[in-house]
Amino acid sequence: MKLSEYIINDIKPLDIESKVSDLQLLFNQLTFSHIPVSDENNAFIGSFSEADAYCFEKTKSLTEYKYSIEGFFVQDTTLWLDVLEAFAKNSTNIMPVLNDKNEYLGYYELNDIISLFSDSPFFTESGGVLVIEKGTNDYSFSEISQIVESNGGKILGAFISRMSSDLAQITLKIGQTDITDVIQTFRRYSYNIVSGHEQDGYIETLKERSDYLKKYLNI
Repeated sequence: MKLSEYIINDIKPLDIESKVSDLQLLFNQLTFSHIPVSDENNAFIGSFSEADAYCFEKTKSLTEYKYSIEGFFVQDTTLWLDVLEAFAKNSTNIMPVLNDKNEYLGYYELNDIISLFSDSPFFTESGGVLVIEKGTNDYSFSEISQIVESNGGKILGAFISRMSSDLAQITLKIGQTDITDVIQTFRRYSYNIVSGHEQDGYIETLKERSDYLKKYLNI
């Protein structure tokens, strides 16, 4: 299904000439964090947030609060992961959608976009989740793929879950293999294992106990 099929157009942008009371009434009726607004030519100009709306004087026109308009939007060709990022960056549950002529088409709801992510193989397919770390300038996805596939695994999903100036953390979903060998290979390539398979932890515990026993017998 195309992402554009999730566009909802049951609500038109509120005219910027409307009263603040009209905006507040919409927020009372809806569960949206923002309401889109348009200018006198029906062109989309941005959105007012619910938090700001209740700070405005009811009897005034929205034109007096243009400085509070937030200009975020996505286009109907924007990829779903970028749409999800736009939701997160703007702390909103409604995302205006424009076409290539910057004409308002409707909006996406956050829950609909999240459901696409929830239906992806990262969540639906069986496999192990592995979180690894390496220097920001030292890791590469080609190397990560080679490590996983050389051990008979298939990457079902991968994303950078944390990034700092010197360290990158990558979360992987791996299918079709016991990821214990994958973990050991990552270690040989100087990746730090942040979170891995329970079996790997069990093996590490056995190894520690074995090393301790050897030291004890050598005393």
